[in-house]
Amino acid sequence: MTNDILEYANLGRRAFLWQGALVMSAASSHPLHWNWGLNKSNHLRFGLVTDMHFADKPPAGTRHYRESLSKLAAAAEYFSEQNIDFLVELGDFIDAADSVEVEMAYLRTINQQFAKICDERHYVLGNHCVDTLKKQEFLDGVAQQKSFYSFDRKGIHFVVLDACFRSDGVPYERKNFEWTDANISDDELEWLADDLKRNEKPTVVFAHQRLDVASQYGVKNNAEVRKILESSGHVLAVFQGHSHKNELNNIAGIHYCTLVAMVEGAGLESNGFSVIEIQPDGTIVVTGAKKQKSYAWKSK
Repeated sequence: MTNDILEYANLGRRAFLWQGALVMSAASSHPLHWNWGLNKSNHLRFGLVTDMHFADKPPAGTRHYRESLSKLAAAAEYFSEQNIDFLVELGDFIDAADSVEVEMAYLRTINQQFAKICDERHYVLGNHCVDTLKKQEFLDGVAQQKSFYSFDRKGIHFVVLDACFRSDGVPYERKNFEWTDANISDDELEWLADDLKRNEKPTVVFAHQRLDVASQYGVKNNAEVRKILESSGHVLAVFQGHSHKNELNNIAGIHYCTLVAMVEGAGLESNGFSVIEIQPDGTIVVTGAKKQKSYAWKSK
């Protein structure tokens, strides 16, 4: 192993103290008590990466597209020692290209390496993922059936969202959109409300565009999305990317954790990724590597 990879491997289970703050929410922030379905022997852990923007092209500004391959290799070394249950990429897996053929080549290259890390993988669509490609082309390329869906693991409910829709409901594809016009479609909102209504498990949401801000990085109808999440009474956290920076917000008892982009900066010292652990008592621990901050919060 290189020194950089060894540094990741030495993070350990308490590495959230390494370069981040311990953030504890008040016990009263959630109105309900849950049966977590977890014990000391089956706690749940998953890996997160976001905004790799892989492309076979030279750097532009702070984005070093080709280096996402070596950064992902370093992350893979760490994930292999952490016994993760599954792996999630939070969007902008690849960068934009001028043709379908070139963008598909980017996707094949990065996903070949990504797919070796963990058998169970989940892909959140980012705006760059469907700059030239259609959604189905991207999904076929990563062997995933849907762009928004839910699944359960070890007593926890997980929701994957797709905000790559224009305000008029048209899906992103073939350079037909402005990246600042990100929306959850009416059909997806209806599906989300129904999915959460039928669910009684503690819930974690994955998104690319942000659900907690009104800036250009936010989903334009995110207030409507948050209303659905809050009304369920079961959503603990939202993990998201898109703005390329670390940020943690608590809105109505739900933690919105924005993760740093892997593509930003040169060299392995500029890498960023994390392992999320949901502990038996409901504590969620974000163990961040390199430029990814670490956090922990407890949900009642």
